[in-house]
Amino acid sequence: MSGHSHWATIKRKKGAGDAKRGQLFTKLAKEITLAAREGGDPNMNFKLRLSVDKARANNMPKDSIDRAIKRGTGESKDGAVFEDVMYEGYGPKGVAFMIECVTENRNRTVAEVRHALSRAGGSLGESGSVAWQFSRKAYFLLTGDNLDFDKVFELALESGADEVEQSDDGIEIYAEVENFKTLSNAFFEAGLHITEAELRMVPNQEVELSTEETLQVLRVADNLDDLDDVQHVYHNMTVSDAAIAALEGEE
Repeated sequence: MSGHSHWATIKRKKGAGDAKRGQLFTKLAKEITLAAREGGDPNMNFKLRLSVDKARANNMPKDSIDRAIKRGTGESKDGAVFEDVMYEGYGPKGVAFMIECVTENRNRTVAEVRHALSRAGGSLGESGSVAWQFSRKAYFLLTGDNLDFDKVFELALESGADEVEQSDDGIEIYAEVENFKTLSNAFFEAGLHITEAELRMVPNQEVELSTEETLQVLRVADNLDDLDDVQHVYHNMTVSDAAIAALEGEE
């Protein structure tokens, strides 16, 4: 599964410092606003703390972060009302997609997602048509120069993790959704640096394609991810080392 996150890492590096930074801030602001609905204090709201940390790591201005929090808590009435929406569909070669969006206009968002899929030869599906191929999991990416894999492995398993693996990006941990908070607290108390922590859709089985076919599907995923309302794009395709190498060659 680490190929999926490594693809995302490459995409972030390629988008850093260019015109996409403004788009990234828009997505981060939506994430913060949604998280702040559960409380505006990052010290008491773990989801908000992670969203704010992510925004700061991407150099999002403090006043933009504060405005997003106030929209979420209701202190500010200057913003739209956002909601989470998950769309399901198929891309090229029958690859299944789960597309997580945050939007204030469902009609606009579904039209944009449908267009991105259909122009690539795919299609938008009905609710439940694709979801059965995925499971929602808690996901963590820990990074740092002095990470001890054995210690992290032991701590993660004791706290409810199902899978712990070393990747090029750091140490990745998967767990059942109900163990998300327990693991989060354990990592924070141990002083570990959490680069990513989220609930994501993980494919139950992956399909393998050729390198060129894989790149074709990833371009569709990129196009979907570039839509302002799209927060995360999940698929059930194996991202091979050869595909990763080809992606890095496009940087």
